[in-house]
Amino acid sequence: MGRYGRRAFPRHPIINFLLTAVIAVAIILAAYGFRMYGDTRNAIDNTFQQIAGRRNASAKIKNNQPLTFLLLGTDTGALGRKQKGNSDTMILVTVNPETKKSTMISIPRDTLANIQDGSTRNLQKVNSAYFRGGNSMAVKTVEDLLNVSIDYYVTVNMGGLSKIVDAVGGVDVTVPFSWNDTAHDAGIFKKGPAHLNGKRALQFARMRKLDPEGDYGRQKRQQMVIKAVMKKVLSTSSVTNYQSLLKSLKGNLQMNLTFDDLVAMGSSNKYRAALGNLKRDTLKGTGATIDGGSYQVASTTELQRVSDLIHTSLGESTVTVDNAVTRENASNVNFDWKSGWNPTYYIY
Repeated sequence: MGRYGRRAFPRHPIINFLLTAVIAVAIILAAYGFRMYGDTRNAIDNTFQQIAGRRNASAKIKNNQPLTFLLLGTDTGALGRKQKGNSDTMILVTVNPETKKSTMISIPRDTLANIQDGSTRNLQKVNSAYFRGGNSMAVKTVEDLLNVSIDYYVTVNMGGLSKIVDAVGGVDVTVPFSWNDTAHDAGIFKKGPAHLNGKRALQFARMRKLDPEGDYGRQKRQQMVIKAVMKKVLSTSSVTNYQSLLKSLKGNLQMNLTFDDLVAMGSSNKYRAALGNLKRDTLKGTGATIDGGSYQVASTTELQRVSDLIHTSLGESTVTVDNAVTRENASNVNFDWKSGWNPTYYIY
């Protein structure tokens, strides 16, 4: 798998929340003194976890160069879960401070991918990479799938989201439709405005079974919750509870971004301009059954389209996607890519 060039940075709500929190801290330092600065630095530094064998891209940030990020939302610790779990949300984002443009590409969790666990070939759902090998394997698997290189990752578990919401005193959202999904711990909600505590916000953000848009609808609701958290972080009342907010990050957030990285991005006019010009996209797949399981299989044309989009957004030349998935696609000569669903996709 190739490693190519300069990378870019996102306006996904998770990253926006982190950047906004840091910027807010900088603005009110004069009122709250050095201790708040020190507490924030310590809290962010405690989330740092480097991927073995990789260097930070801090020099790129200092020089206002493009960056790539992989955003992971996991189910670890949510609703009583203690196992590592899979990554329910996977989003690859780029930001190019020179062109002042950003991209955000969602990768459906059931997408067929070659899990980078050291074996030659292990075709599974892409979200299983995190369960099998944590942040490192998730990053390497997405790099292989799209033939791109990723600078940074940010991982947030949904249990942590609940604690963050409670730390800011709850959030206000508009429920898009009514549902009753107590069977899946997704609660009862009525369409319209609602104030949610941490538990209710987690239910609101996790529900998928009854959403007519499935995973896509759930992603929209997750963004609503995190944007509401951002609004609270910037309010004067929540600043007085900043220690509770910082405490909520402990054990619930991991990233290979340092506090200095975040401050540098937040204070860069070029990065901030790029964050304000966001293009959204999704790696689209065709439904298929593989060994009795439901998958989304991205065509070689679609994998190439998304790879080209990423490289172009970074100001790089495009490269050919050639991996285990594209080779399996070539072998499935009778597969109907336009039908939307196929009974079987064969792994040869």
